Amino acid sequence: MWVAVTVGAIILLALLIFILQNTERTAIAFLGWNFSLPLGIALLFAAIAGLLVMALVGGARIWQLRHAYNKR
Repeated sequence: MWVAVTVGAIILLALLIFILQNTERTAIAFLGWNFSLPLGIALLFAAIAGLLVMALVGGARIWQLRHAYNKR
């Protein structure tokens, strides 16, 4: 358990350092919305969005395979 806590703390520290080093504001235009965010935060949001999309696609595929298996 302590290994997981330590690894999580190291990842969190690296993420905080990344965000603090990338504070330059970046203009973002998405679906008619225009706003600006610090670059580190924008990249963090993009990574989270990518994770969510992949989780949805993976979940849909797992459901599809289970459904096909149970039909047999």
